[in-house]
Amino acid sequence: MDKMRAACELLYRHWADGITLESLPPELRPVDRAEGYRAQAFIEGFSNKPLFGWKIAATSINGQRHIGVDGPLAGRILAERVIADGGVFKLGNCLMRVAELEFAFRMGADLAPRATEYTQDEVLAAVATLHPAIELPDSRFAHFETAGLAQLVADNACAHYFMLGPAADGDWRALDLAAHPGKAFRNGALAEEGVGANVLGDPRIALTWLANELSRHGMALKTGQVVTTGTCVKPLAIAVGDTIEGDLGVLGRVSVRVI
Repeated sequence: MDKMRAACELLYRHWADGITLESLPPELRPVDRAEGYRAQAFIEGFSNKPLFGWKIAATSINGQRHIGVDGPLAGRILAERVIADGGVFKLGNCLMRVAELEFAFRMGADLAPRATEYTQDEVLAAVATLHPAIELPDSRFAHFETAGLAQLVADNACAHYFMLGPAADGDWRALDLAAHPGKAFRNGALAEEGVGANVLGDPRIALTWLANELSRHGMALKTGQVVTTGTCVKPLAIAVGDTIEGDLGVLGRVSVRVI
């Protein structure tokens, strides 16, 4: 655990300073997904607030190919890295420079680790609200495309900044989220569009995957935490001066200004 703590501290220092590294030193490098999560867990010690929630990275085949992994990854969203809807994002030294439109769920009940997998119905029964969201990911690795699964998990699954839109009105549970459209606008012009099926086939499938991924590794999904399920559109390139808006139709809108 000292090795994993040291790995997390090194990655966090690079995150805080806005700089990158080629890879973790061999003596600190996690060997698999489980060690990656053990390293990642120490990041909560750098926050003064309860964990805001979780993100899922690589929920599309193209996204998995881009970073050389064979499935999704979970990362933590720190409360200090949450921007208010309509707020500003300082681009700074951000390496990825993309915005992602996502379906996000706020939990209304705990899902504790257990031996059997949670069903989708069980997971959805624990959800309180559904929200539009924008994630602004980044990596501490200069060449994140070749860092490998274990290092990317330790790198908090490329979590960076996040914004949560208002809770959706009406009965979102009656909607087919796989077929539900999403549109991303840059400076008022339509830039990308997609559907919920781009997220592991359905945002509800992605949420269920996250609950079971945490359970497999001895972690709980807790009441009040938010899960953002991965981009439903092609990641949108951003630059200083851009205003980015995500539109999930009847589920609501969310926006951010890049400075």
